[in-house]
Amino acid sequence: MLSSATKSLKRFVKPWFASIDLRLMALCEKFPYLANIYFCLDRSFEREHHAVVAGRRRYERSIQGASTASHVYRLRRNTHRLEKGLISRPLREVFALTYLQETIESFVTLYQDHPTEADDPLLQWSRSVLSEYFRATSQSNAPTLEECRHNYEQLIERLHPSTCEKKPQRRDTTPLSTSIEDMQKLAIRRRSVRWYDSTPVPRDVIDKAVEVAGLSPSACNRQPFKFRIFDDPKLVTKLASIPMGTRGFSHQFPVFIVIVGELHAYPFSRDRHVIYIDSSLAAMALEFALEVQGIATCSINWPDIPHLEKKIAEALNLSPDERVIMCMSAGYPDPEGLVPYSQKKTLDELRSYNQQ
Repeated sequence: MLSSATKSLKRFVKPWFASIDLRLMALCEKFPYLANIYFCLDRSFEREHHAVVAGRRRYERSIQGASTASHVYRLRRNTHRLEKGLISRPLREVFALTYLQETIESFVTLYQDHPTEADDPLLQWSRSVLSEYFRATSQSNAPTLEECRHNYEQLIERLHPSTCEKKPQRRDTTPLSTSIEDMQKLAIRRRSVRWYDSTPVPRDVIDKAVEVAGLSPSACNRQPFKFRIFDDPKLVTKLASIPMGTRGFSHQFPVFIVIVGELHAYPFSRDRHVIYIDSSLAAMALEFALEVQGIATCSINWPDIPHLEKKIAEALNLSPDERVIMCMSAGYPDPEGLVPYSQKKTLDELRSYNQQ
């Protein structure tokens, strides 16, 4: 009886709250600063706020010596910034002074963990770019630059000579054998497949696709994400049942992939959306790379739902700053399985030129 009365009360109160909510949103739209108060009451962004703060805190603690994780991201970012300076027209006599010292600091810190340069492609790349930078700025006698040059050269003297050339270069302009028609065929062929053959997917096939995905563009080349891949049937069943929308077919996924963004890649809150941008760029490349090898995929949405966030965080042992971006199933497609038609937007719906 109480349960029935409670349900009736909820049905009565829900439209009333919805009406108030609409009025509050209209007020917040008119006066943007009120949105801060609104979301103090509505806790929808609570997990994102916490993750951003946790990521910034983890970044700073790492830079201060707690680990080398953030030094990796800082070195990736700053090496890329140096490269952009090296390809500028005209080339400036001196640049990068505001972040050069911290770049050398991260370079030295990471070299202490990887004394053999050949073991770490990041250090190979950074060393090559730093050497090119100091050659390009050899005519400058700016104090900061001279100090950094001295520290860098002292380190290089203790290292083996490097023949690695990972510095700015001319882009390959050789005509591709792949046409736009080929690309369109691939895009049409790739569908969201939910029914799979039971044939196991070889890991080398997946790894080749991940390598392609790793070539996707990334803001300042940080690549703040990881592909958590599962092919153990028990783990696949456990994890694939967590997202919404997989009921009824998740039991037969051969492979389940969770893409996780890492907010400790950033010292500033302004970059909090980059994990979603970079991960999504890589995810699409991953799906195409799997498709050309005969492996079908299905992108699985991951909305921010508190109890599911907690469940998957525990299952994956995620740190507070690690955010699930999306999930993906993969496997050889069942030839008898159907796929939705999914009419896409037309060209005119998708694009405009010059603010038209």
